[in-house]
This record gives sequence, C-alpha cells and structure tokens, in this order.
Amino acid sequence: MKSGSWGIVKNTYTQLRYHLVFSTKNRMPFITGELRGALYDYMGGVLRGHGGTLLASGGMPDHVHLLAGWGTTVSVAEMLKLVKGSSSHWLNDRPDAPPGFAWQEGYGAFTVSASQVPAVKRYILNQEAHHRKVSFLEEFRTLLEKHGVDFDPKTFAD
Repeated sequence: MKSGSWGIVKNTYTQLRYHLVFSTKNRMPFITGELRGALYDYMGGVLRGHGGTLLASGGMPDHVHLLAGWGTTVSVAEMLKLVKGSSSHWLNDRPDAPPGFAWQEGYGAFTVSASQVPAVKRYILNQEAHHRKVSFLEEFRTLLEKHGVDFDPKTFAD
C-alpha cells in the first residue's frame, strides 16, 4: 500500500487529511517546551496505533494543531477521543505533569485537500510566529469562518 493511503476496507479508497485543533482546559498554558515534543510524539503513536499518520504537529502552551489522516474504520469523533483521552492520561502519569492538566471539551476538525497540505503544514509548524499577532480565539474563529462552520460568536468572547 502506498505511504499515506489510509483506506483499508476492501474496494474502499480514501485519502482524507484533517487539520485538528483543540485546547487545554480553560486554555491554561500547560504544554511547556519540555513536554511539547514528547506530547506530539505520543499523539503520533496513538494515531499510528489506530491506523493513522501524523503529518505535522504544532501549537502553543494552550493548544495543539495536528495534521493527520486515517482510514474509514475510525470516525473523526472516535479518533479525537482516543488522542485526547490517551494523551491526557499519559501526561498526567508523568512526574513533570502540570497539576490539573486536562483538555478542553470539543475540538475543531477541518478537511485538507492534497493541494493544501504543504500550506497547512507550514501554518502548523509556524504557530509561534502566528500567535505573536493573533490570539487562539481569533485563530479558531477564523478557521471556523474559513471552513463555513456555523457557530455562536458569543462562544469566543474573552
């Protein structure tokens, strides 16, 4: 099977990529530099363990961006439950875990066409520069608008 081809059901072929975004509970700055790389590696392992591939990871101390893909046997909701739940347990079991670490309820999941993968990778890998100008709430709201997702603007009041 060609690398990146995640369709695993006979006569079903998919190449779905998702830009996934989720934050720490109350957007607390828990994801420090020391934990960041290990956390992304762990999340990549969770994805691989369920037939997926992590194509890029990035974020800030209060949120994560993942570019990932997987086959048709695991729904987006189930994969996010697995990634968030497993990584939360893993992080809380570490001796250097920030006290009270948890993920915020919910997430954003946006499909990415093949032609946009390089741009989304750059965007994810350049989060620090991006967030010198834009807050997480502004960023998330923009992603929702760009992808035509209906939402309550009051949800994004600081």
